[in-house]
Amino acid sequence: MLEANKELFDRFKEVHDRYFLNQEIHQTEFNKEGEKVLVAIREWEDKLCRQSEAAGYGTYTGGLAEKFQAEIKKLFPLIDHIGLISTTPTPKEKFVLKKIIL
Repeated sequence: MLEANKELFDRFKEVHDRYFLNQEIHQTEFNKEGEKVLVAIREWEDKLCRQSEAAGYGTYTGGLAEKFQAEIKKLFPLIDHIGLISTTPTPKEKFVLKKIIL
């Protein structure tokens, strides 16, 4: 999977490393590149699990998919953060007490 999509994963590794250092600033870029990576990962996971189901190992497919995802998380520990929406809190207004004029 990594060899077949070398450019994609190399680019994502750079974005992932920047995101690791500052998540707030790089969230949008991380989501954009991460979306492409997730498509490739799902495609290869489907290929892997489809072959094992066809071979008659359907009961082991869930465990195989979990191991595949665990290997992905070893390379990209923050991959589960793809798709998060970053919102920066707005500065609170200063408390003002209005005076009543009589």
